[in-house]
Amino acid sequence: MGTNLILNQIEMIGVGLALIIFPLVFVFAFAAHPRLLRPRLLGPEELARRAHGNKLIHFGHVLVTLNTSLLIVVALHFTSLLGNSDGALAGFIGGVIAILGAIFLAVDKGALCLTMSAFDTLPEKTFDQIMPGVMTLFTRKGWLKLIWGIVFLPIGFAIQAIALLKTHTLSPWQSILFLIGTLFIATPDGAEIINLSASIMMAASLIPYGLQIIASAL
Repeated sequence: MGTNLILNQIEMIGVGLALIIFPLVFVFAFAAHPRLLRPRLLGPEELARRAHGNKLIHFGHVLVTLNTSLLIVVALHFTSLLGNSDGALAGFIGGVIAILGAIFLAVDKGALCLTMSAFDTLPEKTFDQIMPGVMTLFTRKGWLKLIWGIVFLPIGFAIQAIALLKTHTLSPWQSILFLIGTLFIATPDGAEIINLSASIMMAASLIPYGLQIIASAL
């Protein structure tokens, strides 16, 4: 077996695993949020207090931070997959936008979420005293406004999903589920049941495809 063939197999297995793991990470991360069945949009202080001391949420956010690398792999894969079709331009544009969104997602989790785990080491009285400072994070003061760039992630993947649907590169049902999932994955904080449902849709769409890629590589 040639070196190039082995490397190609490793690449395909890696892509397949990325397609399987990334939606499952989102499923876990959103399922870890409290009060899923009582959705309501939360203000900055409510978000800060909900995250404070919640180790399960922090762990989910760590996984999402690491998951951004898999999002980039998937975006590049769909760009390549659409490269020889009528959706090549849409695949490229969507891929670039999705990769930018993935980078901003990593920034978001690092700045807003992982930082909160450091505040958990403080006494409650001290945490209450620094709440005005914590609020500057969740109201996105200063350069934190750049975090709004996370909207690029669903936009980019939605463009690719539409291209996949129009070119029949994936089965229509997979493309449609992926499209619906990407459109609802960015639902604002407090209504995580919607994000969770969107993640499950993406998992139902992409996991069979990931398994198919791995099987073809073996």
